[in-house]
Amino acid sequence: MLDIPRLDRIRLSARPMPQRLVARGFLLPNYELPGRKVEIVLEGAEKIPNEPVVYAMNHTDRFNYWPFQYRLWRDQHRFTATWVKGKYYENTLVAKFMEVTNNLPTVSRGYIITKDLLAALGRRPTDEEYGALRHHVDAIAVGDETDEASLPVPRAFLTTPRDILGRPFDPTRETWGEAICATFTRMMRRFLELHEEAFALGLDVLIFPQGTRSIRLSRGHIGLSQVALRYGKTVVPVGCSGSDKVYPTSSPVARPGRIVYRIGEPLTHEDARAWHPPGPFTPFDAKDERRYRDLFQGHVDELMHRIDGLVDEPYRFARDAESDGVKGSHRFV
Repeated sequence: MLDIPRLDRIRLSARPMPQRLVARGFLLPNYELPGRKVEIVLEGAEKIPNEPVVYAMNHTDRFNYWPFQYRLWRDQHRFTATWVKGKYYENTLVAKFMEVTNNLPTVSRGYIITKDLLAALGRRPTDEEYGALRHHVDAIAVGDETDEASLPVPRAFLTTPRDILGRPFDPTRETWGEAICATFTRMMRRFLELHEEAFALGLDVLIFPQGTRSIRLSRGHIGLSQVALRYGKTVVPVGCSGSDKVYPTSSPVARPGRIVYRIGEPLTHEDARAWHPPGPFTPFDAKDERRYRDLFQGHVDELMHRIDGLVDEPYRFARDAESDGVKGSHRFV
């Protein structure tokens, strides 16, 4: 699973050998051998700056970053570190694969809440429980008053000492909600350190701002903007069309087909000055997110608008801009 010890032992590489082995030993024959032909088109690659960037791409299926990484490696000799969800670290073999292939496991309060309840009670939270617990933790994170006694979970869940993803919870020293926030802060600190390491190594970072798989575009989340604005990075919008036909299931074996990646006009840090916070901020800090949310959302909205102009019609914005992917605690486990 994704916990503090796993985050601490992740090491990134400028030219990751495991990525190259997967590309040569699995993707190349899957994509290029006769009878397995996958046409991967990368339009507008000349727009990518010769420096580490953040790619913002729509996320139509489980594997649509693989052909993109493959083409970047074959044509541009570039490597990426990709945001992936914590739930992909539940399986031991998959977790090890993720750990050695330059992935950046995303951390969220929702993931920590869900994993803690699953570990303590042996089940996933109901929608009512998850909503109440998340609201409670979010209130604590921004310093608002909230009543833990009213939460719709067994009292023992809130008062029993235990380990929460590698951090001890002692109810005589802190409340459960405070422990969740402290665990998030500790994990997020390492998450951001990994970004600093990636950029220092010359790696690009690939982010799916929708936050979940969805055929239709949906409104982007503000995490990408916080990273890009904090580290002064250019964001390159990428529209992916056709990958869901090549990867229609959870199988990593591609079907023959055609995938088009269109590169849009990069949004440089200077061009994004209208969305710069007026002072220093810490990415993913709840108070800073509340203070500067409109700026972060404006930045990612502009990027999603650009992606919308790069994808074929079946992948463009849904009428209500809502995701057709999974929701609630199912996003985390």
